[in-house]
Amino acid sequence: MTRAPGSSRPEAISCDHTSVGVLIAGPTGLLLFERTTPPVGLAPVAGHIDQHGSPEQAARNEVAEEVGLTVTRLDPLLAQWRPNRCRRTATGPVGHQWWIFQAEAKGVLHPSAAEVRAPRWMRANELQHAALRTVTYSQGHLEHGEFERQPGLTPVWCHFLHALGLITLPAAALAQIDTVL
Repeated sequence: MTRAPGSSRPEAISCDHTSVGVLIAGPTGLLLFERTTPPVGLAPVAGHIDQHGSPEQAARNEVAEEVGLTVTRLDPLLAQWRPNRCRRTATGPVGHQWWIFQAEAKGVLHPSAAEVRAPRWMRANELQHAALRTVTYSQGHLEHGEFERQPGLTPVWCHFLHALGLITLPAAALAQIDTVL
């Protein structure tokens, strides 16, 4: 949140309904981390496009802001509307037009303390396990506090990673996850 000039109170930021996500692969898997702000869960780099201009520029900027790396190559993977809520002030429809990219990046991982907790490189089996934890949470078998302490994937990322063939979930599980988007 930003603060109004001369004010100690945060100024609400409106949702622009446009977001990017960036998958960064390393030798031991994809870079994911626990989000420090809602929604709870494990996610790769992601953020609103806002004043970044294009989805590509937003992707580059978000990688630098969240994990301190410099994108050297950016390839589009997916563009899709998802009805996911965010922490920003809602105006209009609930959801975001997403652009998902695969990136190559260089530099030393330097996570933003304001946005990133416990960054890790996750292999395919770990992604699948995290997705199944989100399914368990969406079915009501995990309390919210327990999911916060040991999160699975953020619900929206279960859909993206499934669409990209990186995890496998039954249609019924994906529909159930939509109830916690």
